[in-house]
Amino acid sequence: MSLAELKAWILRGESKLEDELLNFWNLIKIKPQKWQEQEYGAEGGGFWVVAIFGTEVIYYNDIEEGFNISEYEVYGHIKEYSCDQSELDWVIISLYERIKKRSNSN
Repeated sequence: MSLAELKAWILRGESKLEDELLNFWNLIKIKPQKWQEQEYGAEGGGFWVVAIFGTEVIYYNDIEEGFNISEYEVYGHIKEYSCDQSELDWVIISLYERIKKRSNSN
């Protein structure tokens, strides 16, 4: 997937966000970067990471054509392959809700 195509997917996802979710996205998003992933990432030169929060990243899996969340231990290397076919807004909502749940339980 080209960077221009990815940016179009990102804009579509951003357009569905409002208020707290849009603010959250604006805090965690980064300029898309290709990161490595051991299992399947070599074929396309890695996967596009679009956001970082703590030790987790949101990235676009161009094999499955969807956004995913994965942990990382080393910057530039996605720890685990995920094959969800999620829209960006769904992934952002999922991460945000998980974080809210954690903070409410503390």
